[in-house]
Amino acid sequence: MKERARQVHRIIQPIRSLAQRFTYLGLIGAAFGAMLLGKADLVVLDRLRAHITDVVAPIFEAISGPIAFTASAVREIQYLSNLESENDRLREDNARLIGWQAVARHLEAENEALRGMLNFKTGPESSTVSARVIADTGGAFAHSLVLNAGSNDGVRKGSPVVTGDGLVGRVLSVGARSARVLLLTDLNSRTPVLVESTGTRAILAGDNSGRLKLIHLPSGAYVAVGDRIVTSGHGGVFPPRLPAGVVVSVDEAGIRVQPFADRSRLEYVRVIDVGLEEALRLPQLPIERKAVARQ
Repeated sequence: MKERARQVHRIIQPIRSLAQRFTYLGLIGAAFGAMLLGKADLVVLDRLRAHITDVVAPIFEAISGPIAFTASAVREIQYLSNLESENDRLREDNARLIGWQAVARHLEAENEALRGMLNFKTGPESSTVSARVIADTGGAFAHSLVLNAGSNDGVRKGSPVVTGDGLVGRVLSVGARSARVLLLTDLNSRTPVLVESTGTRAILAGDNSGRLKLIHLPSGAYVAVGDRIVTSGHGGVFPPRLPAGVVVSVDEAGIRVQPFADRSRLEYVRVIDVGLEEALRLPQLPIERKAVARQ
C-alpha cells in the first residue's frame, strides 16, 4: 500500500506543478485580454450605455414628475405655513399699533382739552379747580353734568364752571368727591350778561335747547348777529367778562345766542372759586333766634 501511494504521488506531483504554472500564466493572459477587449469594444459599450439610457429615460421622466410635484407642494405648504405665521404676527402688531393709536388719540384729545383750559385767565383774587366730566345727566327736561371733584377738592356751590372756550354753567350742588353743574342751556339757568360791543345789559336764559335766549334788554337796545355776549358780573355769582356765546339770529322770535362751550365736547373744565360760599349761606330767621334764646 505504501509503495502504491508513493507511485501515485510521483505521478500527480509533476501534473500539479504544471497546472499551477499554466494557471498563473492564464490569469495574466485573461487580464491582458480583458484590457484589450475593453479598449477594442469601447464604441460598443457606449452604444449599449446609450440604449440603456434611452430605455431608462422615460422611467426617470415618469418618476421625476411626481417627485418634482411633491417637492413643489412641500415648498408651497412651507411657504403658506410661514405666510400664515407671518400674518398672525402682523395681525398682532397691527392690533398693538391700533391700541397705541387709540392711546395716542386719547392723549392728544386730553392735551388739547387741557391746553384749551389754559386759554382762560381768571382774576387775581380767584382760584380754580380742574375737574373731569364723568357723566352727562341731562335729558329733555334738564341740562346738567357731573364732575369728579367736590368739596374735598375745593369746589363750592354756585361757583362758575368754564373751559378755554367760555362759560359752561355754575355748580348746582356739591358732594365730598363730586359736583353737579347746571349748564347755561338748562331751563332754570339765568345769567346776567352784556352785549360786548355796546355794553347793553341783558339776561341770558336757557330753554333746554342747544341755544340760548337773550332777554330783558332795555328798550331801543341794538343787537346784531355776531355780537359777543359776556358776563356782566352783576349779582356777584359770575366774574365779569367771561365769554358766554355769540348772537346767531335776531328776528321777531327773539335773539338767539350760540354758547361758546359745546356740551357734546366737554371733557375737562375749570371751577372758579370766587368766594361765594358765605354769600350763598341762608341767614337764620328771627323766629329761630328767639327759639334758641328761650332754650
